[in-house]
Amino acid sequence: MRKYKTPSFAIGDKVAYSVQFLKSTGMSHTPLAHVRGTVDTIEPFGNGNLIGIVWDSLAANYPRKILDHNLALVGPNPRFANVD
Repeated sequence: MRKYKTPSFAIGDKVAYSVQFLKSTGMSHTPLAHVRGTVDTIEPFGNGNLIGIVWDSLAANYPRKILDHNLALVGPNPRFANVD
């Protein structure tokens, strides 16, 4: 069970990989932790959604579609910043 609820995403939202995803993959202190993108599509997928992202120029070659539970909205929240 996930500790923090997966947020609802909307087209135009600014997103990043979640702190929890980065920790689970050992990528917390890599360039992946600094990329940001904008949601441009949302498709139902299993128990969640597949989020289409237009990445900022620094992440142009990153995967374009990510499962929603691996993402966080950019801003003050426990999925984006490692706070409790």
